[in-house]
Amino acid sequence: MSVRGDKTTHLIGLLLGTEDDWPRAFETLVQRVGAVPHEGRDHTLTTERITIEPFDLRDPVRHDVVIDRLAWWYYHPREWLKKAALVNDTYLINNPFTFQSMEKHSAYCAMIRLGFDIPDTVLVPYKNPIDHEKWAYTATTYNLPFDLDEVAGRIGYPMFMKPFDGGAWRGVSRIDDAEVLHRAYDESGQMLMHLQAAISPYDAFARSLTIGPDTMVMKFRPELPMHLRYEVSHDFLPAEAGDEILTLSKTINAFFRWEFNSCESLVTGSRVRPIDYANACPDIAITSLHYYFPWAISSLLRWSIFCAVTGRLPQVDTTTRDWYDVADDPDLDYPAKLERYLALSNAYFDTDRYREFCDTSLASLDEIVYEWISSQAFDDLLIETIKKTYPAHEQDWFAAHFRGLIGLWVKDNA
Repeated sequence: MSVRGDKTTHLIGLLLGTEDDWPRAFETLVQRVGAVPHEGRDHTLTTERITIEPFDLRDPVRHDVVIDRLAWWYYHPREWLKKAALVNDTYLINNPFTFQSMEKHSAYCAMIRLGFDIPDTVLVPYKNPIDHEKWAYTATTYNLPFDLDEVAGRIGYPMFMKPFDGGAWRGVSRIDDAEVLHRAYDESGQMLMHLQAAISPYDAFARSLTIGPDTMVMKFRPELPMHLRYEVSHDFLPAEAGDEILTLSKTINAFFRWEFNSCESLVTGSRVRPIDYANACPDIAITSLHYYFPWAISSLLRWSIFCAVTGRLPQVDTTTRDWYDVADDPDLDYPAKLERYLALSNAYFDTDRYREFCDTSLASLDEIVYEWISSQAFDDLLIETIKKTYPAHEQDWFAAHFRGLIGLWVKDNA
């Protein structure tokens, strides 16, 4: 049933939600890339925004690669993606078979198992029972009463209460005392919540965006509005901490077969405390990333084109035992385990082959992206995005703000 094979024309599908800025940038740059040489032949790439109608499970799929930004939220496109991978060998960014792990809890558990320094985290039962006729008996029989204050005492204040499945910062509360704890728990309703020890104080909040084997670690300020959260700051981490975050980011993605994900870590000195690293739809909006947007769109182009042109096949299964063998090896200290995890990650992403492909088949991509980011066409997209995003009386300020940040990137990369 697979339609992939030895061919030179490739279709990249975009399965999108409400976003329009980066998809337009992606589509424009695919056109500008033109023919991609590989192993003696030129490969042609096109893009298509995907719509999902009723589909036969034996229907062919025309897309070589699909960048998915929708299926974590909705079942219909998710099931289409599963069929495309299982029946048609379509390469998916991300893997829909581990979406349950994108619900934070499994990701925490996996990285604890691998030995990363996750803050103390406890899952507490629903405040309000789920609406199911069998729940009352089950809860009475198997869910023993518990003392919320005792649990909090074991974790220690301050802490954070946050939904086990995440989702755009909803339901997240900082808990500084018992009164706030009980109020937040009462308001959680039918959300299943984690209590997680707060890391306070810390030196830096790092957010790392990983696309395929490429990672950018950025200084993040979550207390500020979105357009100010990413601070343009180079070398803000000790080298040891930066290397650990790079390894963590690639490890979580390779472990769960994710290709497009962001991680958050709090750093004190050289100690790295990962707090969130399962994001099915990481933010890459121009108005969020600004200075870092060209890197993100370039990395997404490189990885998507590499997967399409080289015929990379999807691996929907995971190989957890390979990772656990490293985690359980008594002869390996933590730095040695990180080294092994990085090697496993590089093997999954075929990193050496990918780098060679980028250096040869996509050697002109940096120049293509630079010229476009410097152009009037990109500025037109930026201004159009600002007008769609911000009220009229703020648009001039935001235009100057983002033009300044993009101009800084242009200067730094000249």
